[in-house]
Amino acid sequence: MISDTIAAIATSTAGPGAISIIRVSGGEAVDIVNKIFNGKNLRTQASHTIQYGWIKCPETGVIIDEVLVMLMRGPRSFTTEDVVEINCHGGAFVTKRILELILICGARHAYAGEFSKRAFLNGRIDLSEAEAIMDIIEAQSDYALKLAANSLDGKVTKLITGLREKILDIIAHIEVNIDYPEYDDVEEITNDILLPKLIVVRHSMAQLLHASKTGQLLKNGVKTAIIGRPNVGKSSLLNQLIREKKAIVTDIAGTTRDTVEGFVNIGGLTLNLIDTAGIRKTDSIVESIGVEKSKKLIDEAELILLVLDSSEILTSGDIELLELTENKNRIILLNKSDLPQKINTTNLPSYILTSMIEESGIIQLENEIKLLFEINNMKSDETFISNTRHIAKLNQSMTAICNATNQLQIGMPIDMVEIDLKNSWVFLGEILGEDTSDSLIDELFTKFCLGK
Repeated sequence: MISDTIAAIATSTAGPGAISIIRVSGGEAVDIVNKIFNGKNLRTQASHTIQYGWIKCPETGVIIDEVLVMLMRGPRSFTTEDVVEINCHGGAFVTKRILELILICGARHAYAGEFSKRAFLNGRIDLSEAEAIMDIIEAQSDYALKLAANSLDGKVTKLITGLREKILDIIAHIEVNIDYPEYDDVEEITNDILLPKLIVVRHSMAQLLHASKTGQLLKNGVKTAIIGRPNVGKSSLLNQLIREKKAIVTDIAGTTRDTVEGFVNIGGLTLNLIDTAGIRKTDSIVESIGVEKSKKLIDEAELILLVLDSSEILTSGDIELLELTENKNRIILLNKSDLPQKINTTNLPSYILTSMIEESGIIQLENEIKLLFEINNMKSDETFISNTRHIAKLNQSMTAICNATNQLQIGMPIDMVEIDLKNSWVFLGEILGEDTSDSLIDELFTKFCLGK
């Protein structure tokens, strides 16, 4: 039982705004706020009402601010406890002053994520829904926001619960066969009966894991490296895509010595763009460090935009880059199409002609990226698992199911197979916060902002 009352600022503290909210939760929330509220007696007001009044210092009686106080009595609140939210003016000083008065009157300052932690511990939300709150806050695209909203809405919980129910049904049949073999009306579970059921579960998990790759791309964005020789137009391409002059552009080769980063949203997919130093042999120590970083990024990137100069013949450097990137997700751009073309395209795979001077080819590039990541084919109601911890647990559950399937295929006893089935069920439960240690829960919730 959680006995203390907590309080924190629930709105952004990055700068002044029109409104700030101070959230208070716990058994004494109403009494504590009532001590500093100059208006109707909050103890006698109905739940889910808003009261107008003033915040005053209880010792001096000095008025602090004009406010609206929202009253939500448990269990019909986010934490299932009594919750009071004070809507005050958005100045940083007045917001902190009201919070100080609440703390003086008996509340404790909430730890990071403690409101969501209480909602989880009190059964209001499961762990996947709690983590979705942070995902909503951090979302940087429509797709990322939708993924998080689906988790908060319980759609991920429904997927995981469905898998757990299938596994539990199999475990229950095995338990009955082991403990009550004398029951004539119980179906005898043999390897031939059990194996098809396990294969169905394994197939469902495999589909979820395959879709999770797309989910992570939609949530985290695609790490995209712009690669090419010096002075082929990489920095200009970055500037065109993000619609601002972030990278320095000159006619001098080797201007970009280090990576320059930017973000662009294409059809709901976020590209984490990295403009790299031009790759060439150089005597400059600084430039050579940038070149090495560029080569390393080729291995790390999920998408390569390889820029070649269409007004020049292919160089040995161009050929090296074509070879280094041939097994990657790659789009080749033949830039400077406004100049006479000298490049030999005979042995090149598909490419897009671009001109940063004429601002041409950008729309074709964006359409190619959508096609490459199948953005246009995604169903608006599809639910993906995108949380890294969830995917790790799903992989562990999948491994246990595969172990159980393999044991059946080599004729192992069913009671041995049951051990892996129980492990698979437990791993899935840990996604929702069941069978999860307190230390893991504490670690997860410290990532939340204070008022969440």
